[in-house]
Amino acid sequence: MKEIKLGNTWVGDNHPVYIIAELSCNHVGKKEIALDTIRAMAEAGANCVKIQTTNPDELTLDSTKDPFVIKGGTLWDGRTLHDLYKETQTPYEWHAEMKELAHSLGLDFFSTPVSKQGVDFLEDLGVEFYKVAGFEIVDIPLIEHIAKTGKPIIFSTGVATKEDIELAIETCKSVGNHQYIFLKCTSTYPTKWNQVDLRLIPKIKKDFNCIVGLSDHS
Repeated sequence: MKEIKLGNTWVGDNHPVYIIAELSCNHVGKKEIALDTIRAMAEAGANCVKIQTTNPDELTLDSTKDPFVIKGGTLWDGRTLHDLYKETQTPYEWHAEMKELAHSLGLDFFSTPVSKQGVDFLEDLGVEFYKVAGFEIVDIPLIEHIAKTGKPIIFSTGVATKEDIELAIETCKSVGNHQYIFLKCTSTYPTKWNQVDLRLIPKIKKDFNCIVGLSDHS
């Protein structure tokens, strides 16, 4: 049976369910809310807190042209991508304090970087494993850069085809990293019940012989 150590915790078939609490942008730009949320995660019984290490300039252009304006019936229609990403980012200068608090509460701590610069920053911070977001599973240079750290990588499959998953695995293996986990994910916010499709969890596990979990947007 496969098992991988995430921080201080082993995960896999013979281990209890590992619960990751997502901070995301729920801090609404206030550090104390971020810290209080981490405390609440610990009280709720989570095993780990995940944050996002982003910089709007590494994700998109600061432009009001049509391709950079959100549309399609979302909560953010009419706003530019750059404006939204700037509002929702977790400042780099908060990271160390959040990590220290999480560890003091017995929580593992890791992040989703969206750039090589973000990975390098997290390496300096001493993060022990990484997440690749659903939309970045096709960013092969980023995956390779993370894989070269030799640390475990958790992938969301939100927009991934079977071929995308195969290429992500091949990229990890090409640099000697065999520590990968996949989370079944539907990149719809919020995900409707008829779109969750939990039946894909055993299929991914069977097809790729890996540890599989759920990234839930419902």
